[in-house]
Amino acid sequence: MGFCFQIGQSPFAAGIYVCTKCGYELFSSRAKYEHSSPWPAFTETIHEDSVSKYEERPGALKVSCGKCGNGLGHEFLNDGSSLKFIPKGEGDSF
Repeated sequence: MGFCFQIGQSPFAAGIYVCTKCGYELFSSRAKYEHSSPWPAFTETIHEDSVSKYEERPGALKVSCGKCGNGLGHEFLNDGSSLKFIPKGEGDSF
């Protein structure tokens, strides 16, 4: 799951991430990992009901706070599988 940082926030500081609207606990910094996207990514939530998800379109889930419904972002299924890297000189379209 990817989410925005607050300006000046250390990306791997110890602590918890909470909903900005209601303060509900969402993620622990211990569950955070480096991801290929610029958005923070987490392996698990603090509570089973910390977030709710629904399919917004094929391959994309809308993620919201499990308590108040505040929009948190999206989770992309099969992330990265729609792109293929071709090194320069090995493709004829560039």
